[in-house]
Amino acid sequence: MTTTVWVNGKVWIDENNSTHALAATDGVIVAHGDAALALKADESIDLAGRTLLPGFGDGHAHPVFGGIETLFAPVRGPETLAKLLAAIKKWADVNPNAEWVRGEGYDPSLAPRGEFDAKWLDEIVPDRPVVLRAMDYHTAWVNTKALELAGFNKDTPQPSDGEISLRADGTPSGTLREWGAWGPVYDLLPALTSEQRDQALRAASAAFSACGVTWAQDAWVENDTMESWLQAAKSGALKFRANLAWLAEPEGVWRTKVDGFEANRDRVNTEAPEFLTGNTVKFFADGILEGGTAAVLEDYCDCPNKGIPNWKREELIDAVAEVVKRGFQAHIHAIGDAGIRTALDAFENARNLHGHLINPVIAHSQLIDPADLPRFKALDVIANFEPLWAQLASEQVVLTIPRLGQERADRQYPMATLLRSGTKISFGSDWPVTSPVPMEGIGVAVTRLTDEGFPEGGWVPSERLTLDESLTAYTMGSAVQAGESNLWGDLAVGKRADIVLLDCDVHSLAPMEIRNAKVVGTWLGGVRVHG
Repeated sequence: MTTTVWVNGKVWIDENNSTHALAATDGVIVAHGDAALALKADESIDLAGRTLLPGFGDGHAHPVFGGIETLFAPVRGPETLAKLLAAIKKWADVNPNAEWVRGEGYDPSLAPRGEFDAKWLDEIVPDRPVVLRAMDYHTAWVNTKALELAGFNKDTPQPSDGEISLRADGTPSGTLREWGAWGPVYDLLPALTSEQRDQALRAASAAFSACGVTWAQDAWVENDTMESWLQAAKSGALKFRANLAWLAEPEGVWRTKVDGFEANRDRVNTEAPEFLTGNTVKFFADGILEGGTAAVLEDYCDCPNKGIPNWKREELIDAVAEVVKRGFQAHIHAIGDAGIRTALDAFENARNLHGHLINPVIAHSQLIDPADLPRFKALDVIANFEPLWAQLASEQVVLTIPRLGQERADRQYPMATLLRSGTKISFGSDWPVTSPVPMEGIGVAVTRLTDEGFPEGGWVPSERLTLDESLTAYTMGSAVQAGESNLWGDLAVGKRADIVLLDCDVHSLAPMEIRNAKVVGTWLGGVRVHG
């Protein structure tokens, strides 16, 4: 038996309790305070006045995608279109044998209305197909070669679940919105090799361990992604735990796959039970507000339409009821107020049919009609938020607010309203859409300000949370979502020693300093995996 004792700091057990020391034996928390100090320690760790926390749980992320970003063109980060094109060209020149030029995470606000032209890519890579995915992961930018390989031309009909952006002459421009449009291009990409899959999960593990994430919800898993997870778990690449959400697709496709979801769940539980579960099914009810594809109740201001529901209402209701019947948690991406209403309708129907839902989740919960706010508590639906988004960053100012208008824009991310009404909330990052660092999101939840302090007084300051409320949403809130609050989520005796050490006493910081708190140690089951 091995006992570790953390001493001489602030141990944040949960929102209502803290102490000065913690002990864990063989990966399980066994004592607090003086009782911990009284134990014989094999290892003693001096906290030096800093804060020890439960490991963070990311309630909505795409870790495999985050790792894959490290394999291809570095399109995330360039702050101008010229710099972005230069980065793409450099990677293409350095990798002349790559069949495709690929990259993930470019900033969609670098072109007016997020419209990028294939011709810009043709000028730098004329001889090979290029496909780049925007940081929202709902939009792709391709060159003419990729359009031709996918069979897209002026006569191609618009998909029901996507949008092929067109030029004035009716030809595809190169911007593809939602997977109904970019899916045919991604279907042409070469499969990742076993080495690339391993590399991707090792990169994801390093990123999460460095910022204190010890559990994550992978919110989009298909069979190839599952193989990546299983390979990583067996090879020792994983330094965090994950629940896998199987992607349900509309237009009847889900019916052909739901038996496979059960088989996948059983396989994961058999082959990698220490690290993985497969208890969830993921639905995309709609798209995104900045792209004009989230389903809204009233028309967008700058492009009069109501977005793109990815499912017909009745089919989504039927599909959610079926997966609930089979013992799965339903996790629904719903961003627009119409999409969220449909998701709530689906949960209400499933509850009426089956009497009990397993921790139903609406992910992102961005724009909610006021009439639907009480339904979250009434239906016991978890509102998952990505708190880093609750600030007036460039995507909001340049793309989202012009599409919504100010009144609707100021109703986004009602975290405090829902929490204080008794709704369960969880936090996540949607990484690699945005940063995986929980403390950055927590800092925004507390202030509703950008790093530059904009706008003065905070964006919709009534929706700010306290530091303890925010820490809870990123720890116990995610554990409740995972159905594992008996295992982790706080530092109570008997819980797993999934633990994070910050570089400071976080409660002594000014609100704008919270986002800068750094993780200097991460333990998974009592084993140090970072720092």
